[in-house]
Amino acid sequence: MKYINDDGTPFSKEEFLQKLKTDKEFNDEFGNKGIDQIKNLINDLKTNPDSRRLLVSAWNPSDLPNQVLPPCHYGFQVYTRELSLEERVRYYESNYGRLHFIPPSEVLLNEMNVPTRAISLMWSQRSIDSLLGLPFNIASYATLLEILAKEVNMVPDELIGNLGDCHIYSNHIEQVKEQISRTPYKLPTLKFEVTNLLENLMDWKPSDFSILNYESHPAIKAPLSN
Repeated sequence: MKYINDDGTPFSKEEFLQKLKTDKEFNDEFGNKGIDQIKNLINDLKTNPDSRRLLVSAWNPSDLPNQVLPPCHYGFQVYTRELSLEERVRYYESNYGRLHFIPPSEVLLNEMNVPTRAISLMWSQRSIDSLLGLPFNIASYATLLEILAKEVNMVPDELIGNLGDCHIYSNHIEQVKEQISRTPYKLPTLKFEVTNLLENLMDWKPSDFSILNYESHPAIKAPLSN
């Protein structure tokens, strides 16, 4: 492997990057070695759920000069806690109906694979387009929280946004006024269509989910601003 062309001239930056994209053997030797942060996170959740290091970073400083727009959301962290017996009973009854044994038993709940922990997620953003971006970010991280909870058999708990530089663009003012004048509908329900957990989060497909009882107002159009 070499950093020079066949004519002996060294690769330009553009040629080097193109070689990384098109030549697997070259990329294996000279490319950045990736880390599957999601896989590591899931493993830690299963083996050490009280860890204070349950986080994922979307910010790679070495790549920032080459990016048109650095990620607005630069990372997220999850936190888990033990559920009380009462919380476990409430979770079961809200999903499957009333328990048929009184008083409730931890042993029987464990045998029924009722979750023992709750999981919360906090994501962080450096900049927020409040009209167009924030609703999508909320929905995305809420879905991620639901998927992580399903993967590690925990109850989704709190979704928290740590939001910097929240703004409304000047060409979004009328659209925002329209948005805040509307009465929200009841929240829909996310349903998992798969019965068995997938081995890799990347294997999930849109068809594996259904949104039940979704209601919406007419779409509000607004230009994208950077």
